[in-house]
Amino acid sequence: MSTTPAPIRPRRSVLYMPGANERALEKAKSIDADALILDLEDSVAPDAKVQGRENVVAAVRSGEYGHRELAIRVNSIGTEWHDADVEAASQAGPDAILVPKVESAEQVLALVEALERHGAPDHTQLWAMIETPRALLHAEEIAAAHERLTVVVMGTNDIVNETYGLHVPGRNATVLTSLAWTLLAVRAAGKVVIDGVYNAVKDPEGFEAEARQGREMGFDGKTLIHPSQVEPANVAFAPSADDVERAQGLIDTFEEAKAAGQGVVTFNGKMVEELHVRDARRILAFHEALQGR
Repeated sequence: MSTTPAPIRPRRSVLYMPGANERALEKAKSIDADALILDLEDSVAPDAKVQGRENVVAAVRSGEYGHRELAIRVNSIGTEWHDADVEAASQAGPDAILVPKVESAEQVLALVEALERHGAPDHTQLWAMIETPRALLHAEEIAAAHERLTVVVMGTNDIVNETYGLHVPGRNATVLTSLAWTLLAVRAAGKVVIDGVYNAVKDPEGFEAEARQGREMGFDGKTLIHPSQVEPANVAFAPSADDVERAQGLIDTFEEAKAAGQGVVTFNGKMVEELHVRDARRILAFHEALQGR
């Protein structure tokens, strides 16, 4: 088995685009999001589901989205559209198929089987949304169920709704607990986890604060509902120039001390251990991935 680490793929900004809106899908080609979720679920009315499906399949097959990772969000398991969505999305071969309201490892395995049965190419990953109390209680099992599941997306609006909570600045305790719990489960499985959406599109300060909070918690990026949120998300979830400079300086100092046989290494007045070096290398690798887009 190869020990070469998988290349880093930035997912700082993951923008939902309504699948039934052809104008929005066209505009998305020029938006500097790391990833686009071409949506067939919440943003598409029941009488537009079939047209939306055709639109997103055509968008994926166009090859006109550049560096942007493309995921198709299908309708949830048990709905009248789910099976046809999964079949069409698998055959279109996007980067990922995102399934809402996944609640068990068994569902993950059934979804993987459906992707394979419908001919999804190897590069098409499975992404799962965790957005119900049942899913939260099984987050570790879901995240570790299969290697094809690579990304977990938080459905924070549904979490608030299903726990009878309120949307408050800074997010309520139940949401924060749900975020932290799922993040631990996903990191234990060695996978990617994306923070939920911020609803107030005309509140840039509030969005920036929540994006910073998500980054501080350890999320890889944030799902977005408006193009205006893309740039602040890209900033919040990327290392700054100072971060990159510090990371390189820490690595250089550590390597020099190690070569000199020093047992204790300090950088900027703080003791440095291997775990700090690993984090610094991760920061530089992420920065290099951004430069190489």
